[in-house]
Amino acid sequence: MDWTDRHFRFFARLLSKQALLYTEMVTTGALLHGDQARFLNHEPAEQPLALQLGGSVPAELARCARLGEAAGYAEINLNAGCPSDRVQNNMIGACLMAHPERVADCIKAMRDATSLEITVKHRIGINGRDSYTELCDFVGQLQEAGCQTFIVHARIAILEGLSPKQNREIPPLRHEVAAQLKQDFPDLELILNGGLKTLEDCQKQLGVFDGVMVGREAYQNSYMLAYVDQLLFDPDSPVISRHAALLALRPYIVRHLAAGGALHHMTRHLLGLAHGFPGARRFRQLLSADIHQSSSPLALLDQATELLTGY
Repeated sequence: MDWTDRHFRFFARLLSKQALLYTEMVTTGALLHGDQARFLNHEPAEQPLALQLGGSVPAELARCARLGEAAGYAEINLNAGCPSDRVQNNMIGACLMAHPERVADCIKAMRDATSLEITVKHRIGINGRDSYTELCDFVGQLQEAGCQTFIVHARIAILEGLSPKQNREIPPLRHEVAAQLKQDFPDLELILNGGLKTLEDCQKQLGVFDGVMVGREAYQNSYMLAYVDQLLFDPDSPVISRHAALLALRPYIVRHLAAGGALHHMTRHLLGLAHGFPGARRFRQLLSADIHQSSSPLALLDQATELLTGY
């Protein structure tokens, strides 16, 4: 949340044409009672793009799924993995793993409301409900409700006493549990999430799983996305340079500014490029500090872009 917004996704699509992109989690309340355009608007170039929803009321999720389909999304994903206290209080995220019947009802309601595929992202368990038998019960009930694709973050979520950041680091990764799930549910599409730092890691796991999801590493080291198409889809796919990617992004930035947007809406998403080339530190300084004090921020953006020449 607050990271993979439409601006970052547009940038990510310049790096990879093939990867399926996901929105940040959008709660049903925000979508039904807030600014729908803010949460649903996207560039056609972002496709294929999935809308991730947070909620637990079947009728509300059904309405949001219809909105997502009307807005042109390619998939609706239900978040049953977020451990944040904020969402737990509204029966959203990982706490749903304690209520598989409720989640199954949500899946059925969304499938009845739209022709889009309904997928679920979840943990391998939560504290107090972390046995493999309970995990199989959760997946089995959702399968009976019609869900065929499960994105499995291979950690449990500890719902009391840990922050969301700690929940990504303290509970140990257990890829072997997700692998066992794939073995026991061979007809389901199982996508592994959690702890994948390199495309080499991804290639290795694609020998076991049907797909992989990379979250924060794809944001914090975004240039890894430039190699996705070639390494994971088509060896003949070209790899765009950092310099070419920023040049291609510039017209989008100019349009955003002309529409009244702020430059930092974009530049904050570009810092993940600053790895592995001379001048990376200066690049970060230009886009994270200097640009906010300049009367000609686009000129500083161009200066930062020039640092990427040859890279």
